[in-house]
Amino acid sequence: MNKTEQLQRVLDCGIVAVIRSPDSQQLVEAARALADGGVTVIEITMSVPHALEVLREVHKALGDRILLGAGTVLDPETARAVLLAGAEFIVAPTVNVEVIRLCQRYDKLVMPGAFTPTEILTAWEAGADIVKVFPADVVGPAFFKALRGPLPQIRLMPTGGVDLSTAADFLRAGACCLGVGGQLVEPKAVHEGNFGRIRDLARQYVAIVKQARG
Repeated sequence: MNKTEQLQRVLDCGIVAVIRSPDSQQLVEAARALADGGVTVIEITMSVPHALEVLREVHKALGDRILLGAGTVLDPETARAVLLAGAEFIVAPTVNVEVIRLCQRYDKLVMPGAFTPTEILTAWEAGADIVKVFPADVVGPAFFKALRGPLPQIRLMPTGGVDLSTAADFLRAGACCLGVGGQLVEPKAVHEGNFGRIRDLARQYVAIVKQARG
């Protein structure tokens, strides 16, 4: 897939599953459970121990079943390393213009994190494909609805505070997709190897996206 097709895959799925775990074991199975549940866009954060190796393992195990990305990418050096490890998109909690430029250089999706309208527009003008609004629980869906007035052209993804009770509200307020971490990839389920739980949660989120858009 080219970058345009990959972006469309993110938008169609509507969910970017964020895998953030203090333990790198079993994360391939966690990713597989997400894919089995219909969530096929998955982000491995760089805070995971041995994150580059986890990226390689997930990429090798699941291939084109998923669109694999890396999160918590703070600098261009890390960005290049994760792309070489198999990441197809990059997510960050902040705006680093050099990271955005590197992704443009290699024709990869980039989703920098921003919070204020000025930061959001700065990220978009620098070349962001989607702007991650973080932490979204601080502002809630009303913030997204308000931004649609002056900035309707910007694709926004809330991350932080997205759960089964708020997901539909964020989508109806104008979010193009949702970043969902521990409320989907539950740390307890990963620790206990309860991948059926993660699969079932993925199905619930997929259903919410479909209903909210329908």
